[in-house]
Amino acid sequence: MLGQTLHANPYYAPVLTDQFIETIYHAAPLQDIGKVGIPDAILLKPGKLMSDEFAMMTRHTVIGAETLQRVLERYPNNAFIKMGIELTRSHHERWDGTGYPDRLAGEAIPLSARILAVADVYDALRSKRPYKEPFDHVKTCAIICESSGSYFDPAIVAAFVTIEAEFERVSAEMQER
Repeated sequence: MLGQTLHANPYYAPVLTDQFIETIYHAAPLQDIGKVGIPDAILLKPGKLMSDEFAMMTRHTVIGAETLQRVLERYPNNAFIKMGIELTRSHHERWDGTGYPDRLAGEAIPLSARILAVADVYDALRSKRPYKEPFDHVKTCAIICESSGSYFDPAIVAAFVTIEAEFERVSAEMQER
């Protein structure tokens, strides 16, 4: 939905082709594939992670990207895997350069990862986790908007704001399942 909305922006339209949007739709679920390399005791911990546990958790981006890189070596022209690597490695980068694993900033962060970051945080905030209860839609949107220009690409947050009701609708549908 974010890709389609951003496609209306002339700056993004040349990149956000139908093929790009279709590929991100299919590749996005790969984002956390590296969590298979993180101990369950960390993934399921009900409280705040200690600094060494958080450092281990951040490795999921690298583990996932390296795993997909090995797949890409076997299928070198696969756009799905290429985007999966971008998403997996960079979905925790922050617009202001304080994210991980590479501390990329601004447009150095792949567009696919910048789009996914907003959707992923929306989902994470709306979902129950071992360490927190779900936030409501209004609080979630406020957090995302407050993070524009620091955590998130401001243009993607602006696109999100125009379709936030659609995010709420999809979230409600997913929770019913």
